[in-house]
Amino acid sequence: MLLLTGIGISSLGDFIYLVAINILVIQMTGSPAAVAGLWIMSPIAAVFTQFWAGTVIDRINQRKLMIVTDIIRAVLIAVIPFMSSIWFIYIFLFCLSVAKAFFGPASISYMTSLISEKQRKQFNSFRSLITSGAFLVGPAVAGALLLVTTASIAIWINAASFLVSAFILLLLPDIDQAENRTASQSIRLLTLKRDWQEVLLFSKNNAALIHIYLLAQFFMVIALGMDAQEVVFTQQVLGLSETDFGLLISITGIGSIAGAGTVAVLARKLTLKTLIGSGYVLVAAGYLIYAFSFSFWSIAFGFIILGFFNAFSNTGLMTFYQNNVPLPIMGRITSVYGTFQSILQIIFIMLIGFTGEIFPLRYSIVAASILMAVISLAIILLVHQTANRDLFRDEQTLPQTK
Repeated sequence: MLLLTGIGISSLGDFIYLVAINILVIQMTGSPAAVAGLWIMSPIAAVFTQFWAGTVIDRINQRKLMIVTDIIRAVLIAVIPFMSSIWFIYIFLFCLSVAKAFFGPASISYMTSLISEKQRKQFNSFRSLITSGAFLVGPAVAGALLLVTTASIAIWINAASFLVSAFILLLLPDIDQAENRTASQSIRLLTLKRDWQEVLLFSKNNAALIHIYLLAQFFMVIALGMDAQEVVFTQQVLGLSETDFGLLISITGIGSIAGAGTVAVLARKLTLKTLIGSGYVLVAAGYLIYAFSFSFWSIAFGFIILGFFNAFSNTGLMTFYQNNVPLPIMGRITSVYGTFQSILQIIFIMLIGFTGEIFPLRYSIVAASILMAVISLAIILLVHQTANRDLFRDEQTLPQTK
């Protein structure tokens, strides 16, 4: 419960911050391009960090690392409102993203070691419910704060949320996988090379697991690329207003909460195959409806579907990953493949934006949504292959590194 509380507070702060930092930058510069720079900073930092972060994460105390990165992020965020130059803000955001590149994989490994396998599916469903709630409530809170105060206050609230998260982590058990740590060993280039070789060997010996995981990550990359063009698509292609767009985001949030609540209630009855298979196919269906929409209500219907079934795919994939990736190398696996995901994310965001300048944006969105549908079908085929049935035992013993 403490861990879920920490996740909830941190997620709420993140969504408040997301609105506030965009407002702050647009107030400082008046430039949409400057705001776009905010979105590209995180994957750039991840590319420079994640390929070696896993080597560190698997060798040190993960709980302490999470506490330190929470405090670092709190300090960096608290200083941002005092910045007078957009370039200084970008530097601080880069540092924030570096800290996040450590926190994310460390938190996955820590949660996996803290939560027993029988409880993971339900825990991940509640985690999805809390994140969905923060997605809906956070922007609303940010909007209310901006009416009565400034963007700086909203940003400082996010800084405080990281401090609260760090305090909650202090109250949680210190599950130190001593056999995984070699604190006295300095991390050198040779260490990094050996770790990558170990990741590649594990990937070769567990090809089906990695194929499913990579397809799911690529699916997410395409979704993020499409999301980056949502404002342009809804306003310039469909002719909707800013108010309509805000309402669509709220509708998506409501769908996400409803989906996460459904998974939380039925977690013990829904198999991983059901969660992953139905989740990705129906999220893809939601994006297809969105791509071919010509009215507010048709796009709202698509957003409800993709919001609802996002909870299914997210909960299923996270539980599947935790059940099948060995803890001793989980940080490295997460970070190495996270590097490739960040590179693809940068490419795909730029690709959709670039093709939208050459061809009508709808063509780019339709092509991306069709590609998502193809990937979702490939995931279903892999999930239901008889040879892969051992990967989907909902209560299995964690495999050892091969």
